[in-house]
Amino acid sequence: MGSNDRRGDFRPDYAVPPGETVLEAIQSIGMSQAELAKRLGRPLKTINEIIKGKAAITAETALQLERVLNVPASLWRNLESDYRGYLADLSQRDKLASQVGWLDTIPVQAMVRLGWIERCEDKAQQVEEVLRYFGVASEDAMGSLPAPQAAFRKAKAFGSDPGSLAAWLRKGELEAHRIDCKEYSRDGFADCLKRVRRLTVEAEDVFKPLVQGVCSEAGVAVTFIPELPKSRVCGATRWLTPKKALIQLSFRYKTDDQLWFTFFHEAGHILLHGKKDIFIDSKQLKGESEEDDANRFAQELLIPSAQFGEFVAKRDFSEKAIRAFAKGQSIAPGIVVGQLQHMGHLHWNNSLNSLKRKLGAA
Repeated sequence: MGSNDRRGDFRPDYAVPPGETVLEAIQSIGMSQAELAKRLGRPLKTINEIIKGKAAITAETALQLERVLNVPASLWRNLESDYRGYLADLSQRDKLASQVGWLDTIPVQAMVRLGWIERCEDKAQQVEEVLRYFGVASEDAMGSLPAPQAAFRKAKAFGSDPGSLAAWLRKGELEAHRIDCKEYSRDGFADCLKRVRRLTVEAEDVFKPLVQGVCSEAGVAVTFIPELPKSRVCGATRWLTPKKALIQLSFRYKTDDQLWFTFFHEAGHILLHGKKDIFIDSKQLKGESEEDDANRFAQELLIPSAQFGEFVAKRDFSEKAIRAFAKGQSIAPGIVVGQLQHMGHLHWNNSLNSLKRKLGAA
């Protein structure tokens, strides 16, 4: 018995054709195959093929066997169904075994460690477990799904592993389906971003459920999914249905300035770019108009350019000044540090990095 079989039933590597039971039944009453054929009104060849498992016991044949042998038709139907099921199961296991090499393209160990899938000692069963995770019947079917296709398109540009990126995207989708959202409202989402902005000062265990709750009211599911090895992704935006959007965040850089910039960047895609694509972001990308638009949206929403310009003009980037400015803006000071670094006003290794809150441990 396979210990990792989800169904918990016995899965033998052999199958007994129901024809053997037919043979036992007629032998027990001294009936030959030829006589059974005459009584059923069937050719002897057909009876022989049924006994050998080459021909199926149809619903009609089951009723006829009931009349001739006084054995319920339901028994014959069940035996036939079980037999064909076993054959299909054996065939499927052969197909799964032929896909074992595909596992090398999927971060199975990391997914097991995170509890996303179960570990299976049998490689064919592991293939089945991974296919269940992706919700596909075969490796080939993966190519028809939007998220894996997007992963393969983006992976080369990011230096990402396509399998890792696809697995990460799938986890976000699975988690998002568990979030009950109202119908998407553009105005409602734009309004909720103002409330989310005020949550940047909160600790991770506080802001995560609040962000999810606030955004779900506007039809946007927000998921926080740990980065997989070689996925090299910060966030992603996609539409699960025309009425439900998904923002998926990875905590890749593990600081609040990076997380919040990524969140508002992804929010920008939803508000600015409609429902036409899956946006996958490795970092604050430049060079593509839609990415630049989303970057500007995030920058302006986090720290309005007019106020930021006035602050920068003073050239006082002390911890005290940054804390005071952040408090006046009702945002976390780490966000101010991150923007100053992004704009070239502070070095990335500046001691003021201490103002950034570490995230991703919860």
